[in-house]
Amino acid sequence: MKSIAINSNDCSPRFMINRRRFLQTASSSLALASLGAEALDLINQKPKRVALIGAGWYGKSDLFRLIQVAPVEVVSLCDPDKHMLAEAATLVSQRQKSKKTPRTYTDYRQLLKEKDFDLVLIDSPDHWHAPQMIAAVQAGADVYVQKPVSADVMEGEAMVAAARKYNRVAQVGTQRRSTPHLMDAKKQVVEAGLLGKVGQVDMCCSIPMRSTANPPLQSVPDFFDYEMWTGPAPLRPYDGLPHRGWWRAFMEYGNGILGDMGVHMLDTARWMLGLGWPRRVSSSGGIFVQKQGKSNISDTQTALFDYDGLNVTWQHRTWGAPADPDYPWALFIQGEKGTLKASTLRADFLPLDRSAKPIHFECLYEREQYPEDLTERDIEMNAAPATRRQMLDFLAAVEKRSRPVADIEEGHISTASCILANVAMQLGRPLVYDPKQRAVAGDAEANKLLRRPYRQPWPHPEPERV
Repeated sequence: MKSIAINSNDCSPRFMINRRRFLQTASSSLALASLGAEALDLINQKPKRVALIGAGWYGKSDLFRLIQVAPVEVVSLCDPDKHMLAEAATLVSQRQKSKKTPRTYTDYRQLLKEKDFDLVLIDSPDHWHAPQMIAAVQAGADVYVQKPVSADVMEGEAMVAAARKYNRVAQVGTQRRSTPHLMDAKKQVVEAGLLGKVGQVDMCCSIPMRSTANPPLQSVPDFFDYEMWTGPAPLRPYDGLPHRGWWRAFMEYGNGILGDMGVHMLDTARWMLGLGWPRRVSSSGGIFVQKQGKSNISDTQTALFDYDGLNVTWQHRTWGAPADPDYPWALFIQGEKGTLKASTLRADFLPLDRSAKPIHFECLYEREQYPEDLTERDIEMNAAPATRRQMLDFLAAVEKRSRPVADIEEGHISTASCILANVAMQLGRPLVYDPKQRAVAGDAEANKLLRRPYRQPWPHPEPERV
């Protein structure tokens, strides 16, 4: 490889542009190199045509990370909010190389009819993930779908079956698997055997993220198709735009804090330790403190995911102070030789042997490589490098027709395990789920709760045997 000399005292515009291109290319190349030699030519390949369903905060964020690392052409966007849709179209035209403005739709079915895309990104609310993902793979697309993959267990089973039946790549937005400092911690601590025998994993979220609002009923604005936004979910009386955090306050659209934040941590633990389905799931909790407002998700919950020789626990509180201020949303892998603390911002290995040195892992930021991150509204700076790598892994899997690091089946296991914990909390008893039978053993009442009733005329997807 030809060496490149950079004069750090040269601050001319030409140097700054060239330096930025060098840093971006170097960063992308290093990430691609970790995926294998077959992926190294991705940057120079014919641009992939991309469609985005769900043009809100994280939809734009995922799309912009993809634009940063690969030569894509965004051809279409979909969202039931026309104002947000128009803003997204303008921003995409400014960010993508062609400067073209993508077509816009308020109904994803009309977007998918065009079939002029290679990839579809799905960043709609949780209750829409399954119908839209399945329709996208049926239309011939490879899909990047946000976590949690589904709102009920049978949706997830149907998503995995659809990806396999139509031979499509489906990557899930559980980007902790592509978070640089967590990848380093996995290799240098877990795989290196520094923990010794692991017998316990504790996961937590002590962030005050549960809404306690009680807004009045309102008229639906003419720019927002509330019927389309609601889709198969129950139609709640309209009390304001559900965007960002408000819809997450309701079990009608998701699975509470455990289904939102717990999926990430459980997936990280499973990935680091090579875990599959838990053999038994139990949970308890409820609304213990924050009784004001309309939200019906739990403010306090404990769950236990039982594996052979290993307990994995989850606890969230949306009130009070975190037990460890440096790790309010995290997992703690407890081994006989030490503990690994891990979060989206840092990781620390604390050896039991006082003569051994602790190991600290800091979050990677790529401000110099991607200076546009600094001016992007609402960007999660700490998550951007991970999402870029997750997108590169997705593209490599598309080219190789292989399973990505966060394959839909892995996302389904993590999602369904959290959903089962919610069902266990509702019923007040442990559940044993058999993924081969797609049923909870000996529990007809629990099995009825694995499939949410859909609002007419939307049909609930059925998992096909492949």
